[in-house]
Amino acid sequence: MKLTYVFDAYCGWSHGFSGTLREVVSRHPELPVEVVSGGLFTGSRRVPIREFGHVQGANAKIAELTGAEFGDSYERLIADGSFVMDSEAAARGVAVLRLAAPDRAAELAIALQRAFYVDGRSLSDAATYRTVAEEAGLDADAVLATFEAPEARAAAEADLRRTAALGVTGFPTLLAVDGESVTVLAHGHATADEIDQRLAALTTDHTH
Repeated sequence: MKLTYVFDAYCGWSHGFSGTLREVVSRHPELPVEVVSGGLFTGSRRVPIREFGHVQGANAKIAELTGAEFGDSYERLIADGSFVMDSEAAARGVAVLRLAAPDRAAELAIALQRAFYVDGRSLSDAATYRTVAEEAGLDADAVLATFEAPEARAAAEADLRRTAALGVTGFPTLLAVDGESVTVLAHGHATADEIDQRLAALTTDHTH
């Protein structure tokens, strides 16, 4: 069995889930974690952030519910309103970080969300991935070289297809995947304890 975390780096609720994800990963070192990007802001949804009028209200709710931090630099981006969230670029970034350190995919996804939601860095900007890679002790030059490469685009497209194949339409979604069996452990928000209960139910119930 493995955990599959389907998120979008430009999704505030995914950022809010970071604390829970970190806790679940630390409690379950025996479970491999696969991180898959969903495409929240692709195609016609790649428009300036001011087009999404609900962002600040939603973020206040996320912070209240999850304790997630939204930094001043990010708040300035929202206030300015011209910033364009591009989930395809973010998915490429997730893919190149994942390639660099597959067993640290969850940790790197969390770091990427901090880069945006706390530090206000664009996930379309290669320099952001240099910073995240350096802070994680990865080969930043290799990460950057891959970010612009065709394989990163292919990996991002594969992630979006996998999200669709898993039937995931909202982010974040945490799944337990065991062969053909896929169980939703969390959608939007859950505590690590709630996820543990769902995992325990899965491992004791062998009828599936």
